[in-house]
Amino acid sequence: MSNRRPPNRRHRPRHARYAALALAVALLPIASPPARAEALSPQLQAIVTQYVGPLVGDPALIAAVRAQNAETADYDEAGIAALDAHWKSEIGASEIPTISKVWGNAVADQLRAQVEASGGLIREVLLMDARGLNVAVSHLTSDYWQGDEDKYLETYPHGAGAVHLGPVEFDESSQVYMQQLSMTVSDPQSGEPLGALTIGLDAERLP
Repeated sequence: MSNRRPPNRRHRPRHARYAALALAVALLPIASPPARAEALSPQLQAIVTQYVGPLVGDPALIAAVRAQNAETADYDEAGIAALDAHWKSEIGASEIPTISKVWGNAVADQLRAQVEASGGLIREVLLMDARGLNVAVSHLTSDYWQGDEDKYLETYPHGAGAVHLGPVEFDESSQVYMQQLSMTVSDPQSGEPLGALTIGLDAERLP
């Protein structure tokens, strides 16, 4: 388990070098509908094969999602909202028990290792359970619950193999344009959907 503290999300002024890219981003479609990996461009398919596939099929990640699913299966809407509120209240605080459980576990360390191994292509990775709650994150997220976002809604509910490519957006914390690529995490034998995984890609490094 990592002993480091997650860096706070801070808003920084936009750098001038992003001005041209900002104009291009404004002309992009909002997002793509649920798809399969084969519907992506060859370049993105290669990213799925090299980075996403090994993660969603990793036994340690699958075990972590299964374990959390057993804990959260009976959570009601109020319970999930309370957890999300706890998470948000801990950002920047000295005591962060909710965040530490997700940011400081062994799977989170594994996600950070994948970010580092990508050479800057991947900026963040987050793993969600069947309810859309964070299981492990490489970097601090503003929310604990992702269940109302397309990264979850367009993957897990659509079953094994579902892929979602989000829009290119400017990330204030990293000062780069990112595009999120998400995929359902499923049981490798039965195909049962278990959760979802999202990687944040540096849009300027995409082929």
